[in-house]
Amino acid sequence: MVAYERAHPAEAGPDPAAAGAWVGDALVAGEAADAEWAAAFRSALEPGRDLRPFDHGASTRLLQDVIRSGLLRLTDVRDNPERFFLAHRIIAQAISDYAPGFWVRFTVHYNLCFGTVVALGEERHLAELEAMERAGDVGCFGLTERHAGVNSGLVVETLARYDAASDSFVISSPADGACKNWISSGLQANKACVVADLIMPDGTSRGAHAFLVPLRERVGGALLPGVSMGDMGVKTIANDLDNAWIRFTELRVPHSALLSRYGDVVDGAYVQKKAGVKNFQMIGQRLFSGRVCVAQAAMIFSRKIFDGARRYADGKLCWSPDGSSPPLSDLPQLRSLFAEGQATLDGLDDFIGRAEAALCDVLRRDAIPSLELQQAIAVGKVACVERCISLLVRLKQDMGSYSLMAESGFQRADFLQMCKFAEGDSRILSQKMARDRMTDFAKGRTPAGGSSEAEEVLCAQLAAALAAAEGGRGGRAAAWNASWRTVYRLADAIQDRFLATWDARASPAARPEAIASRM
Repeated sequence: MVAYERAHPAEAGPDPAAAGAWVGDALVAGEAADAEWAAAFRSALEPGRDLRPFDHGASTRLLQDVIRSGLLRLTDVRDNPERFFLAHRIIAQAISDYAPGFWVRFTVHYNLCFGTVVALGEERHLAELEAMERAGDVGCFGLTERHAGVNSGLVVETLARYDAASDSFVISSPADGACKNWISSGLQANKACVVADLIMPDGTSRGAHAFLVPLRERVGGALLPGVSMGDMGVKTIANDLDNAWIRFTELRVPHSALLSRYGDVVDGAYVQKKAGVKNFQMIGQRLFSGRVCVAQAAMIFSRKIFDGARRYADGKLCWSPDGSSPPLSDLPQLRSLFAEGQATLDGLDDFIGRAEAALCDVLRRDAIPSLELQQAIAVGKVACVERCISLLVRLKQDMGSYSLMAESGFQRADFLQMCKFAEGDSRILSQKMARDRMTDFAKGRTPAGGSSEAEEVLCAQLAAALAAAEGGRGGRAAAWNASWRTVYRLADAIQDRFLATWDARASPAARPEAIASRM
């Protein structure tokens, strides 16, 4: 294990002592409606100003303090989802300048790891959560693998073989490609929600299932037998967060480790407990809530950089032949970009806020989002992240030497790169949008949420390319890849249509003001 003692130059953030007022002073959406709780939560986060790169222990201890405070319960993703999302926004706004990785550590614990326990666990699993909160247990989420994971549609190579003789499961990584990869908090967490292929004694695969397993006796302690891991290395951003690869070697866990609300092994036989609901669908629930959180974090991060650039440009006076000394922000290209950025961010904020409101209703009912809402969330995640990246790239080019200064925040722009591949890479989600749309087109169905003329034209072009392909399934796959520009144009058209029309059809009960009244 490599021990890092000094901050990587790319991670040298602003000095809190020199920064004056804490950047966390501004309010985020929904904070006024839950002001007393938000103030207490911000107070709990205040030590985050002192977090520094590579001090994974300090970052983890801050998370433990938040957990033990009881301000956000592990079940709030279901019982109080508005507060769950608000907590993510506050962290993104309050301490991302100092410790951008803490936001990831927080959402991995509350959403991916224990949010999956809430979604898939039975009452006996949920009954253990309060004790875990008191103990300050920290969780990580073991889905992504070197060769599989979220980008593969939850197809994983990690195995969980059921041993009937001992009524237990043996978790293993059968090959290097099955090692869990980029597991946030992996070097510190003592619990892991591990997604593995459940294998019955006769060799039958029952697909991806989630298991809550111990990695260590205590947070930051020695690994248990059967678990090995290593550091993924120095990153360009968020080095206050540890990322690990993890290998399981015949790790035996009790039957109770299986999160078995929807699927279980009973008397040696696999039982699907609820018709029409599969485990992988409920694991995917956490990706929906996570995509909303990621989109909002990207927006908050980008707005802060835009606001800082605007303040600088308004105060930077320039020479003029008439002696008027206009501000830098009067340059036509900057004036136009600031206006475009404001309008774009406001529009995206409104869209993802409506998606959040609709998802809160689903989470409270412990239900599965409609196909239309799933699509809207995917659109929101991709559109927010990709448009923020585009805006910041353009802004950096037009802000001159200011863009080189640490106070500008541009050196932390790789935070958006993290957002790009978190909870589903933008390219993969766009591919899925296009494939789903083509499936509807081929069957003559109107997709959830409607269609547009641009989509119909692009679908027809893709259909013609696929129809002309030779060589069966392989030929069609090659034709799809050769038409990749059309594929992504189709995904863009779907996004444009959702952004323009979906929020107008949101039900009154799912609107932000209605949600705020229930907090």
